[in-house]
Amino acid sequence: MHALTKSLLISLMFLYPLIASAQASKVWVADNGDGTYRNPVLNADYSDPDAVRVGDDYYLTSSSFNSIPGLPILHSRDLVNWRLINHALKVQEPKDIFSKPVHGGGVWAPSIRYHGGEFYIFYGDPDHGIYMTKTKDPKGEWSAPLLIAEGKGLIDPCPLWDDDGKAYLVHAFAGTRAGIKSLLVVKKMSPDGTRLLDDGVMVFDGHDADPTVEGPKFLKRDGYYYIFAPAGGVATGWQLALRSRNIYGPYERKVVLAQGKTNINGPHQGAFVDTQDGEWWFLHFQDKGAYGRVVHLQPVAWKGGFPVAGTDNDADGTGEPVLRYRKPAVAGAHAIQTPPDSDEFNEAALGLQWQWHANRDGRWGFPFPDRGVFRMFSVQQPEGYKNLWDLPNLLLQKFPADEFVATAKLRIDPRFDGERFGLVVMGLDYSLIGLTNRGGKLYVSQASAKDADRGTAETETAQQPISERDLYLRVTVREDARCTFSYSTDGRTFTPVGQTFTARQGRWIGAKVGFVFNRPGRFNDAGSVDIDWFRFEPVS
Repeated sequence: MHALTKSLLISLMFLYPLIASAQASKVWVADNGDGTYRNPVLNADYSDPDAVRVGDDYYLTSSSFNSIPGLPILHSRDLVNWRLINHALKVQEPKDIFSKPVHGGGVWAPSIRYHGGEFYIFYGDPDHGIYMTKTKDPKGEWSAPLLIAEGKGLIDPCPLWDDDGKAYLVHAFAGTRAGIKSLLVVKKMSPDGTRLLDDGVMVFDGHDADPTVEGPKFLKRDGYYYIFAPAGGVATGWQLALRSRNIYGPYERKVVLAQGKTNINGPHQGAFVDTQDGEWWFLHFQDKGAYGRVVHLQPVAWKGGFPVAGTDNDADGTGEPVLRYRKPAVAGAHAIQTPPDSDEFNEAALGLQWQWHANRDGRWGFPFPDRGVFRMFSVQQPEGYKNLWDLPNLLLQKFPADEFVATAKLRIDPRFDGERFGLVVMGLDYSLIGLTNRGGKLYVSQASAKDADRGTAETETAQQPISERDLYLRVTVREDARCTFSYSTDGRTFTPVGQTFTARQGRWIGAKVGFVFNRPGRFNDAGSVDIDWFRFEPVS
């Protein structure tokens, strides 16, 4: 055998277990397996992404708003295959306020940077101010969030440590809270990132040509200060690059990515990152309504001192998004992997894909590895209950693809009249397939609420009696977020329940799918549901 061939075979023998054991979704994979990828590289609601490279490793975080745990931490070696490894935020501050859902509040547009051997995340809470958290190990514990600048409407912060050791922070304003918007301000910051040192200098006003400029990201390259910032709004905006020799400006302006002739609306807001070999790439979002803001990867070419993201087919200096492209040229072979979606509930902790709608109360549910289930308990509805919108005990995850079938195997053991467990698709509108205990008997039905955020009451289909307690609940999501519900007693034959429901986004987030278990009254115990597994499969 030729020595080179033998060496290659030995390498593949060691590589195969890595590839075989890698976690990959059955409903969306961005890596085409032939040296190319397809967008979106993250086909889920990781909105306002930011990323940093440390050596050969890339770390990404995104907005998490009111969902807990928050500030997801994703890791990649090639910018295409991403693994969810942690959350930086276990409890949202102030704790008492976030013990209930604060829809649209919480974590907005974080930035992640590496400095002095530590990882930093800065994020804005539009109602409280700018927070900082840090760690030496992104897979480990992050520090408790520190409020470094109190104030309403201070959002989208990003730090820069300059060559002379001085530190700065750029941020934007949320007009709904601050009363001003479409402005970018640079402030001096203590080098340890714990406080801001002045009231700042305005460096850009977007009112004339770039309304709703926000989400700034700082970079210094070849003696220039760059501020990358989206403008034009979430659904229809574009990506700006600003540059100056002075941190306070004046800044030259250029549009470096726009929708152009593609069907990728509003391509903007994200991270410009380089590879070890000097290639540049841009991670940004696309707003897809009920599916949330998914993440695309664009090649970047530097021309005339400005980055051009995507492909510039007409040579006007503004790029357009690509749907398929060669993977970044990075060293080594990298396993195909995606953030998790399916969960067997065999571990002593919930999978990282799951989030609650507010700070968690430990009484809502527990991993039960002895039985290989997650056990949820019914939670009393709050006083004045109207619908699920204000319930904190919603256990949900992001839609992982445009189309999928999600099935849960479970056993329900109700103890009190009126307890209802549901597999729910949650947003401004929601619908669920529910199991309700009535007079000691179990009934299945579909319940839905239109404009749940406005307090509208649920409508419910006729309840059908079920004698079994071991059941399968299913939701099938097809193109345009059309959802149908069904149930089964044997896992093979499924009976449809209710009507087709079109999912709708939440407040600044995409629709989510998961579970809720509640009851109308107060008792000294609670019914339980053991969720054996929750699996995603392609639509047949």
